[in-house]
Amino acid sequence: MDADKRKRYEKIAADIVRLVGGRDNIIGVAHCATRLRQVLEDNDKADIKAIETVDLAKGVFVAGDQLQIIFGAGLVNDVCQVLAESIHMDSMSLGDLKTKANKRMNPLQRAVKALSDVFIEIMPGILAAALLTGISSVLGNLEFVENNDTLYGISTLINISSGAIFGFLPLCVAYSTVKRFGGRPIMGLVMGCIMLSNSLADAYAAAQGTAEITTLHIFGLPVELVGFQGGIIVALLIGIVTAKLDLFFEKKVPEVIRLLVSPLLTTLVSAFLLFMIIGPVGRGLASGITAALVWMTQNLGAAGYAVFSGVQQLIVITGLHHVFGAIESQLLADTGRNFLNPLMSVAIIAQGGAVLGYLARNRRDARARELCIPSFVSVLFGITEPALFGVNLRYRYPIIGGCIGGIVVYVTNLAALGFGTTVVPGIALADPAGNGYVNYIIAHGIALAAGFLFAFLLGAVFERRQTADGSENAEKVSETAGQTSAQTAEPEKLAAFADGQFMGIEKVNDPTFAQKVLGDGVAVIPSGNKVYSPADAVVEMVADTCHAVALRTKAGHGILLHVGIDTVQLGGKYFDVHVTAGQTVKKGDCLMDVDFGKIAEEGYDTSICLIFAELAEGYHVEREPEGTVKAGDPIAAIAK
Repeated sequence: MDADKRKRYEKIAADIVRLVGGRDNIIGVAHCATRLRQVLEDNDKADIKAIETVDLAKGVFVAGDQLQIIFGAGLVNDVCQVLAESIHMDSMSLGDLKTKANKRMNPLQRAVKALSDVFIEIMPGILAAALLTGISSVLGNLEFVENNDTLYGISTLINISSGAIFGFLPLCVAYSTVKRFGGRPIMGLVMGCIMLSNSLADAYAAAQGTAEITTLHIFGLPVELVGFQGGIIVALLIGIVTAKLDLFFEKKVPEVIRLLVSPLLTTLVSAFLLFMIIGPVGRGLASGITAALVWMTQNLGAAGYAVFSGVQQLIVITGLHHVFGAIESQLLADTGRNFLNPLMSVAIIAQGGAVLGYLARNRRDARARELCIPSFVSVLFGITEPALFGVNLRYRYPIIGGCIGGIVVYVTNLAALGFGTTVVPGIALADPAGNGYVNYIIAHGIALAAGFLFAFLLGAVFERRQTADGSENAEKVSETAGQTSAQTAEPEKLAAFADGQFMGIEKVNDPTFAQKVLGDGVAVIPSGNKVYSPADAVVEMVADTCHAVALRTKAGHGILLHVGIDTVQLGGKYFDVHVTAGQTVKKGDCLMDVDFGKIAEEGYDTSICLIFAELAEGYHVEREPEGTVKAGDPIAAIAK
């Protein structure tokens, strides 16, 4: 960069450092295609209002525990470089910056995230076991299955498969916990095998008094040789201890004998702690959790059920919902029934009802259909993040639907025989006793209807105002396009860069783009998996995370293609970019292949934004009418 630009960027960097609270308040710095991102020691020290006035800054906000300052494509690279140099700090990758942000979590947040990571790792196995348990339960109640040798054999194998997975769940938890906390995963498997060893009395038989228990005396303390079947809490605790011991001995044991001695010491010390301290403490903690939940069902009645199912989706926002896997598995091990699963399930379907209510209010809006239909389908399989964050955070009404569904669960004494799946596939887990399947359907139907009605009726005024505002904006855009068209000679025409639904940038579900902070623009909600060049141009920048490409058109205009909303967090996953910086492309050339289905499954908005970030002086944008487009169709023109 030339001297004048560098001097200007140094002034910007100095202002940023001063306004975020000084060099000592900056933990890490990185950038994406358009935004300078910083992790600060204390976000409260940053003067957000003053940062908005920094030279060349187009906006500022805090998201994901990162301070994000919008500069725009190309410019942000230079500003980040100068800033990093001025504070003698290397510019980081976005993944490393996210790691820095995670380290700022308080102990409770870190503990919850750790639990989440443990169960996410083994969730495929849990889901398989849960569905197999449900299928086995259904088949076991059908007389014609009992009378047919082949069907009976299949049912028996399914029952063995599901029981085996849950029977060895403590081993899986120990493995995943050791891996999550930095130890060698095989050490977790070793501890899991010890917990479930045949040399120990079966925990369930011991609880029923049908097994003979051997008691050892070590240092004068009694140690009962009882297995840890169903000991999920114990597996979590011993997994953490084993991981820490493994790291400790790997560091302290001399390298010449480390391979033999380190795993020996880790296993020996962990086993002693398992039987003498971790086991008794873990069993006591598990019993306390189960007793508290049972007390809630016996003493709080319908109110307790309603409150839990009502606030469960608020817990999803915090991430605390991931701890329920440990609680549910422990509840099943202790009581054989899991009443939390149907409570969470009705809370989820209430979110789906609210999405349908929103869609009904905006049924003529293509954007609403693109957003709501996939969100509702996800809800049917127990995934609420797209619905929750895309639609329902603006409402309180789905909570009421969840409460009503919870009351139905209480009245019908509905419970599950497993955990790990909800809503449509979750019916397979329902306890068939007392017309369980019918009650499951009734509870979900009521919660769905309640979520729909509250969102539709009580949200009517809000929705009508939003729709009216959107229509007014669209009319203004159309009117402006009509007025300027007659004044223009030989405009540079731009083509649709993807198949899908074409719309104005102001309808995109991101305030930075919708408020045109980076400039005017258009967007396409894609129906295919390819992104094309909208014009003859030179590629000026391809984001490291592949989600954005900056182009300089033949007429000299700077445009930015930003694929998806906040997809920088994916780190390039699902993107296959075919161009590089400096490459010349023609209108219609394929810039990248993108798996939009996978991106949507992870909860990201797939809208592709075309931003006119740097128009030549005196030029403006004329848009074509909104609607369905094919790649190559005319969508806009840059005219003088």
